[in-house]
Amino acid sequence: MAKRPPRGKLGRLARLGGLTSRVSGSYLGQRIRSVFQDDEDADASLRRVHLENAERIVDTMGLLKGAAMKVGQSLAQVVDGMDLPPEMANILGKLNNKATPIPFSLIKASIERELDARIDDLFSDFDEEPLGTASLAQAHAARLPSGEAVVVKVLHDGIEDSVDSDLSALKTLFLTGRVLRRDRSEIDAIFAELRDRLSEELDYYQEAANLEHFHRSLADFPDIHVPSTHPQYCTERVLTMDRLLGRSLDDFLPMADRQAKQKAGDLLALAFHDMFYRQRALHADPHPGNYLFRTDGGLGILDFGCVKRFDVYFVANYARMAKTLVLGERDAFMDAAQQVGILTDGPAESRDVLWSFGELIGHPLRQEQYACSTGVDEMTTGIQRMMPQILRYPNIRSPRTIIYLHRSLSGIYSMIRRLEHEGRYRELFLRHVDHAIAVAEGRREDGSVVR
Repeated sequence: MAKRPPRGKLGRLARLGGLTSRVSGSYLGQRIRSVFQDDEDADASLRRVHLENAERIVDTMGLLKGAAMKVGQSLAQVVDGMDLPPEMANILGKLNNKATPIPFSLIKASIERELDARIDDLFSDFDEEPLGTASLAQAHAARLPSGEAVVVKVLHDGIEDSVDSDLSALKTLFLTGRVLRRDRSEIDAIFAELRDRLSEELDYYQEAANLEHFHRSLADFPDIHVPSTHPQYCTERVLTMDRLLGRSLDDFLPMADRQAKQKAGDLLALAFHDMFYRQRALHADPHPGNYLFRTDGGLGILDFGCVKRFDVYFVANYARMAKTLVLGERDAFMDAAQQVGILTDGPAESRDVLWSFGELIGHPLRQEQYACSTGVDEMTTGIQRMMPQILRYPNIRSPRTIIYLHRSLSGIYSMIRRLEHEGRYRELFLRHVDHAIAVAEGRREDGSVVR
């Protein structure tokens, strides 16, 4: 019989508290054992501890669902920015497949309570089998009385009650277990950012507003599709939107021709640049499940619960930093990195390390044309090799403003690699950063077309 997730705060805290004790105790035991081991044995033993703890975390978060499970997914997706051990990140990624369906009787009761009507009166057809179940909600296909095909997303009952306690307990876990090798202030900022984004994901009025914003703002790109909403069927806990057609990335890859894959990659890169540099509002949950791919390479984007917004001056400062990196202007890059908050005062060696790290990340943008590959990725392996060097310098930081930006960039890059896309990324990038800088300096109208 499957275990039922504890609903009360005390039950959830007890589960997470026990997990914290086991994780921190395992690392303490490993530190003691390492005194009697050579370097090779100590490294191998530490990897085993990482794997064991990742399994413990996945089992507990998968059971608790809700905020705990969502945070685990988020941590897995921002592994490069937060320095989770890679063994732990790989297993945390399994959380995306952990959610089990909620019985339809509960979904039906939620919809009827929220919309104050019988489900048979609200919809001409409603599929009891879910399209998908996530940590926060469940989605069903339906049809309105007018005949329009829609998707109805329903927030899990009581999930908002666990957010604060789950986040607090998980932060304690990562601090006491030293799972994240960052100082306390940076971890506090990371979890504050997670808290803010998670709160927005629990408000379907906010997500409906996000959908309408992106539905309009991306309308100039006819091959990029965002569903519109049906306000009379929406509440704070129920969201009804148009149903988009398309395949998952896994289903699209084996059937698509080279031209369709190339077009899909073009659209992914374009959507990211337009959202961040022109709209300053970024779809920040970029795993493949939130994208649909059409036979001709057209792109559908779903799930706008997690959206990160930026002010015009931050985007311009980030654009300047990125542009100076791509153009090889080291001194200007360091100045811009301080403006963004990535670099503070510290030893000269830290600047050498940051510059080397930046050159590695900026390599695809220094080429007129860059071909992504599903083989060994030198940029990803290089990032993993350099992380220990980055961690030696606490003045190289990951401010909360960029957590979801880099999460989104990493997710888009991962999908583009799977498409084996070949793009003129440098041209696309320079056009958009110049636009963002010009808007901040008053030389170009805000919201105007990027040329």
